This record gives sequence, structure tokens and C-alpha cells, in this order.
Amino acid sequence: MGFGIKIVVFLFFLSSFWLRGQEYKNALVWQKEKRLTWEDFKGAVPKDADPAATTASGISYEYTANMWYHEVKVNITITAYFYPTESWYRPELANNHVLQHEQLHFDITELHARKMKFEVSRTTFTENVKEEINKIYRKTLKELKEMQERYDWETSFSRNAKAQQKWQQRISEALERLAAQP
Repeated sequence: MGFGIKIVVFLFFLSSFWLRGQEYKNALVWQKEKRLTWEDFKGAVPKDADPAATTASGISYEYTANMWYHEVKVNITITAYFYPTESWYRPELANNHVLQHEQLHFDITELHARKMKFEVSRTTFTENVKEEINKIYRKTLKELKEMQERYDWETSFSRNAKAQQKWQQRISEALERLAAQP
């Protein structure tokens, strides 16, 4: 006879920000039909800030794991969030082009949430499920951080319109491919 193990874990990533309870409550979940507006950016602009805007986004997950006859079944929810109170913009530099750049940062976060979900769906877990999922999560965050940095570098923080357009197409196609995955 099998026995059930129920584990619920929330982990958050927020590029160098520590998330407090209030920010999580006010976080926006990524939705294809909901695009960011400047009104979503509620954070204070830091003194000496050079960028036109900053998007704070992250991935969280919650899962349950049940073991039946040495087989672990995982049910996981992985969510990409935008954190309004940690995201900010400089109105004098804000325009639609910059907003599209910031939206793509959030889209890249969603892409990595989907990649994590796909990897979890293809993994055979053991009784060390907590560590195994955390390993996938850490790998996902590393890849997310690298892609966010590459995106900013290659688009020159939105200033290279041609590169920006290429990234938008690339991320849109990747999101569509992973939408069809389990």
C-alpha cells in the first residue's frame, strides 16, 4: 500500500530584490492578453538611475508530490510574476518602444516558467523530489538571468530597434512552441 507525501514550496526570484509579502500580494500574473502599461510600474525611481525603466519579474512554484509504490507523482504550478512596487520608470524617458522592451522582459520570464514546467513534466522524480525540483528551479533561474542580460546587451537596452524586433519575434515563437507542451 502506498503513502502520500504532500509538500508545498514557494520560491521566488527577483533579480537582486528580496520580495516582501506585500509585493507578492500585488504581483501581476503573466497573461497573454494583458500587456504592461506604465501605470503598472509603481516603484520609486532610484537616485542616480540611468535606465529608462526596470522590470522586476520572477518565477514561483508550488507543488504536491505523492508517492505510490515507489513512484513519485508531482503536480506543480509554475507562475511568472511582475512586481509593480519593485518596477519603475522615468517618465521623461518613457515611450511605447521602451514599454515594449520592458514587456519582453516579462515575456522572457514567462518563457522560462514554461521551460521549467516542460522540464518538470519530463522528469522522473525520486523520494528526493524537493531537491530535484529545486535543482530544476535553480537551473531555470540561471538561464533566465543569462537570457535577460543577453537581451539587454543585444538590444542595447531597447536602443537597437532591429535587434529588439528580432528578440520580440524569437520570444513570441518560443512562447507559442511551449504553449503546446504539456
